[in-house]
Amino acid sequence: MTKEQGIQQVFGGGGHVVILGAGASIALTMRNAELNGKRLPSMDNFIEVLDLQDLVQKVPEELRDSNFEKLYGNLHTHNPNSEILTEIEARIQYYFGDMHLPEEPTIYDYMIVALRSKDLIATFNWDPFLYQAFTRNRQFTEDRPHVSFLHGNVAIGYSNEDKKAGPAGYQIRPDDGLLEPTKLLYPVEQKNYTDDEFINTEWERVKYWMSKESGSIRATIFGYGAPISDVEAVSLLNGAWGTPEERAMEQFEVIDITPEDILRKRWDGFIHTSHYDITNNYFGSSLAFNPRRTSESYFSHYQPLTPGEAFRQNNPVPQTFKTLKELWEWHQPLLDAEHEAENNNQNSK
Repeated sequence: MTKEQGIQQVFGGGGHVVILGAGASIALTMRNAELNGKRLPSMDNFIEVLDLQDLVQKVPEELRDSNFEKLYGNLHTHNPNSEILTEIEARIQYYFGDMHLPEEPTIYDYMIVALRSKDLIATFNWDPFLYQAFTRNRQFTEDRPHVSFLHGNVAIGYSNEDKKAGPAGYQIRPDDGLLEPTKLLYPVEQKNYTDDEFINTEWERVKYWMSKESGSIRATIFGYGAPISDVEAVSLLNGAWGTPEERAMEQFEVIDITPEDILRKRWDGFIHTSHYDITNNYFGSSLAFNPRRTSESYFSHYQPLTPGEAFRQNNPVPQTFKTLKELWEWHQPLLDAEHEAENNNQNSK
């Protein structure tokens, strides 16, 4: 089997789950700056970047903290109906809601076209980058991964009455039914995701995709540090994934600049023996080595496509595309092979 034949071989099953944290969006902006040069804040410089100093001055001194998440938690405990909290959320919506992807391909564009409808990308991030990449790559293919927004998102709205999510502010009924902005902020000590209908739905989706029942055989954690403030989130993911003994055949991957020994310890509850990969950048990951074939490349180590022969050669995506059109043209043969396999499967029934 030639390399060209190998990369086009398609067989079913084996979803891929990708979990995005702040580090993923930061990596995106370091490679391709936000369209208008806006910065992505961390929790330690959040107040400065979003220019919230005037609001912080109104906070009682004993409740203040340089870490935004802790400050918010203190405020919420003191008075969950505080006008300061309402104004903070409004400013967050405005700042992140006005962010835009640059015109050139970003790593989120690479990621969207690297995965298929059997896969899922779930993000903890408020920024609109994943949604924007998901939307603009629809011009290339409808066979894109599902997406979930685990902490809400400035680009996404939800209607409790209609039980529907979509672009924030979008009118879904003639009688002015709108998709209201999703909740973004949760106190550190009590991130009870089941209290919010939209967030609960997003978590149910990712929990199913992470479970053995879904058939997913790969999970990638990209730039998510599993902070102490997200103990509940990590517990939910771990509960869905199961113990290492229960996931003896699955592969766990981490994309992060943190040293490997720390990452191995951090994600120990998800990893079975040597079934893990760690890389410090997107282009060193399975997503970039075998786009649209991440599961097939892993399966081939255990289930050869032809007797005595396994699919082992990577098909790394180039990093140098200047336009989305170039990105799409490179992936087109992979889509063509998928369509051919689907047609052959239907004809054989």
